[in-house]
Amino acid sequence: MMKNRLILLDNGHGEETVGKRSPVLQDGSQLFEYEFNRDIVKRITKTLDKEKIEYVVLVPELKDISLAERVKRANAHHAECGKHTCLISVHANAGGGTGFEVFTSVDQTKSDEFAQIMFDCFKEEFPEQKMRSDRLDGDDDKESNFYILKNTNCPAMLTESFFMDNLQDLKILMSENGRSRIARAHVNAIKKIVKL
Repeated sequence: MMKNRLILLDNGHGEETVGKRSPVLQDGSQLFEYEFNRDIVKRITKTLDKEKIEYVVLVPELKDISLAERVKRANAHHAECGKHTCLISVHANAGGGTGFEVFTSVDQTKSDEFAQIMFDCFKEEFPEQKMRSDRLDGDDDKESNFYILKNTNCPAMLTESFFMDNLQDLKILMSENGRSRIARAHVNAIKKIVKL
């Protein structure tokens, strides 16, 4: 296994999370974020295994695991591994927008460098889609005090892969091709991050 950096994958939300779902489509289908997050992480890990990149899935369970517990798990792995860790929390967005965005904690940290790599890999994989960014501090990540970003002891980012309440974005999120591309963008970024 490659020892350069341990990747911590957080597939946020569990099957009982209320509200984390798309509208019901005409054919009766619906996207549930917990399923999407886990499917993307599963696809990522399949490639990381082939690439011999070391990782840990923080939430193997289907049920909701509290943010505090996820942070506790991440910090335990970081303490064991040392400075060479990076947390990626995988999500799908909602709230009336479109496109991809990546979040880090407030202020400039190593997380910003890693998040820029992720942003660039998504921009390369999805040149036809909107990339949502905040360039106020000179890079494309958005900054937030999300609990998992603020309280982990290692570089951390949260990816929001398109909007499940936007029908065009939803087509990406629910299609085999769209999910393959989302996973590939994550993996391409991880392959660069582990070398830093």
